[in-house]
Amino acid sequence: MSANVHTLKLASGAFRVADDGPRDAPALVLSNSLGTTLEMWDAQARSFASHYRVLRYDTRGHGASVASPGPYSIAQLGGDVLAILDALHIAQAHFCGISMGGLTGLWLGVHAAPRMRSLAVANSAAKIGSAAAWNERAAQVRANGAAGMRALADSSPGRWFTEGFIAAQPATVQAAQGWIAGIDPEGYASCCEALAQEDLRAAIAAIATPTLLIAGSGDPVTTVADAEAMRAAIAGAELAVVPASHLSNLEAPQAFDLALASFLARH
Repeated sequence: MSANVHTLKLASGAFRVADDGPRDAPALVLSNSLGTTLEMWDAQARSFASHYRVLRYDTRGHGASVASPGPYSIAQLGGDVLAILDALHIAQAHFCGISMGGLTGLWLGVHAAPRMRSLAVANSAAKIGSAAAWNERAAQVRANGAAGMRALADSSPGRWFTEGFIAAQPATVQAAQGWIAGIDPEGYASCCEALAQEDLRAAIAAIATPTLLIAGSGDPVTTVADAEAMRAAIAGAELAVVPASHLSNLEAPQAFDLALASFLARH
């Protein structure tokens, strides 16, 4: 897909953005996970571009977007989303983010509620992992550069997909490995540092935007229990559990799209 990909030059740097669907339709922003690019959403763009203006972008430090010196913060990544919407003259949007993108969505729900029509937070948590582990990974990637990114690519399938999916869909797994292998080490490390320092567990109780939580039944990174904790904290939040590991939109696209489409249709 990605026929309508262009570079959007903002005050904070240049962002690679894909813009599909009718310009007058409600906007749906899709935000990628750590270590991937906007191509991770190709199937969703095909599914949703008939009814929505689907905006995908390479998160700061990823793909062909700016890899400014770090560390980054989730507030900075949320600000990038708002800057993209401003540049495209979009007042309000639905937002769907996965993993790091989901945490970005939670930040937007807390700090930029008037801009958000709805939030879909997939395979994420109000605090993801431990600061020590993220800072250690950032240091390793900075020390090892491109070789460090290739090592992460080698180990990523076990974190991202179930064993059955890895065996059945090697082409999808290899494509995902290619995304992470090609990411700028400084950009990746800086996003690890953003994840290290962000903790929205107390703040998300303020979210009043309609919220869908999507969890993977086999996700070892951000668990169903993490999603249950967010549902307990966010008034009215809905939860859908799909048969997948961490990158659920790639592993279970039909279940993912059905949950998201049903939620968006109500909001």
